[in-house]
Amino acid sequence: MDVTIAAPPIAPDGSLKAVLFDLDGTLVDPAGGITGGIEHALTVMGLPVPGADVLAAMIGPKLADALVSHVGIPVDQVPDVIAVYRRWYSSTGMGMSALYPGIKGLLTQLRSAGVPLAVATQKPEPLAKTLLAHHGIADLFDVICGSNPDETLMPGDPGYRQGKAEIIAAALGALCVPAGSAVMVGDRHQDVNGARANGLDCIGVAWGFAPDGELAAAGVAAVVQSTDELAALLAQGAGRGNTKAAEADHGAL
Repeated sequence: MDVTIAAPPIAPDGSLKAVLFDLDGTLVDPAGGITGGIEHALTVMGLPVPGADVLAAMIGPKLADALVSHVGIPVDQVPDVIAVYRRWYSSTGMGMSALYPGIKGLLTQLRSAGVPLAVATQKPEPLAKTLLAHHGIADLFDVICGSNPDETLMPGDPGYRQGKAEIIAAALGALCVPAGSAVMVGDRHQDVNGARANGLDCIGVAWGFAPDGELAAAGVAAVVQSTDELAALLAQGAGRGNTKAAEADHGAL
């Protein structure tokens, strides 16, 4: 899918100067590479495997947190489950993933327009960089921020990042842009909540993993059905101060 941005996505008042993207479910379709890996790890460990809906809901949150909150894995077993999962993901799961249609063209056009780009993901930062490089788009981003490489960290541990809000804050800091001049693009409520906590609007993408109603309940600014719609919305300078127009024109929830 070809996308065209006729002008840099900066609002008339100069408010939009950077775009932050989530990773899984927004840029990259895991295509079973995450859920299959979790199922594999739980099976190897002799632990109960939840249904498909629960597995899909685990795409987005920090893996260690999701194993505890969604599946009820005892905290002391989380490191072993993650170790099995990561071995499978590295050898098999990553290769199953694919860029969503139009993503590379969109990023290339934004980059050519001089728009600073960042990834803000709860995936471990080194793994996020590896996945983006695997798909040939790592160099299109100025900043790639993720969670601590040690996925076994739990709340209260030194170096633990509480959630998406802290990762988005780190990305904004690395980009050296104020929150009010950026917009987040993501597919789950963590993206919306994390953006709002940092004073950003969030554009939701319909091709991700949010259940019906999740993005609306979180307060998403607008939802797009394709990268063409996303390109058009960004080109209008969608963001703080332009949310209502974006909602009217692009199917906000």
